[in-house]
Order: sequence, then structure tokens, then C-alpha cells
Amino acid sequence: MTAHAAGDDRDFPIGQQENAVALPGQDINPLQRLIRQRLRERGWSYGEVARRGGLPRSTVYTLATTRNLVRPPRPATIDALAKGLDVPVSAVRSAAAESTGMHYYDEATAGQDHPGDPDRELLIASIDELTPEDRRHVAALVESLRNRATAEPTDR
Repeated sequence: MTAHAAGDDRDFPIGQQENAVALPGQDINPLQRLIRQRLRERGWSYGEVARRGGLPRSTVYTLATTRNLVRPPRPATIDALAKGLDVPVSAVRSAAAESTGMHYYDEATAGQDHPGDPDRELLIASIDELTPEDRRHVAALVESLRNRATAEPTDR
């Protein structure tokens, strides 16, 4: 007879067993939201994310189901989770920090502070509303614009 504790290495698909800690109707924290969103978008299981990132399944499961994190995950866990979810490390770092009541802000690149730029704020605020495919299109557009900007002569 084998006993299984919550968060063991069994591979629960999203939607099953995820409410073991976060009950229906409760708000979920930003890290839970990020993990669950990526699982739904990609059709992945906790085990698939764990395999991709080199984490134990129990770690992914615990982070996806624990509503009140006492402290953010270790930096190595954040890096591995980002790899497993195929998202930028800054997205996981920010979600993990906010899940513990802290706020994380990436430092702006030197000389690129744009306070009050409504176009920039709109782009940043609306990116999460796009589908994964649309985000890839936007990323490709941005990359092509950045490449064009570096190829243009600077003597204007």
C-alpha cells in the first residue's frame, strides 16, 4: 500500500486536484495565475512543466496550489520555473514577489525612462490580454523594428 501526500510526484492535470489548497471561490495569487494560465494555454501538466524546467513535480504543484506563499521561491527555482513555463524570468520573479505581498520592479535601462508615455503604458498593460499567438506576432514586430532601428544611420 502506498500513501501519497499532497504535492507528491503524481502528475495531476490542471483542473484536477488543483483546489486541494486553494478552494473554489478564493482569489488566487499572481504566481498561481501565471502557472495555471500557461498550463491551460499549452495543455501541459505539472509534470511536463517540471520536466522542462528540471524541477520536481511536487514543487510545481505546490507553487500552483498554495494561495498564501510565506516567502518567494529561491532564485534557482524561479529560473527553472520560467524555463518550464517558457516565460521570461522577470515574469515569474514579479509574480512570485507579488504573491508574498512584495512588489518587484525591473530597473529601467539607463537613459530609457519614459514616465507618462501613454503608448508605452498601453503596450505594457495590454500584453497579458493578447493570445499567445498574438504575443508572438507582437514580439516579431518589435524585433523587426529594433533591428531596423539599429540598421538605420545615426546622422539624422
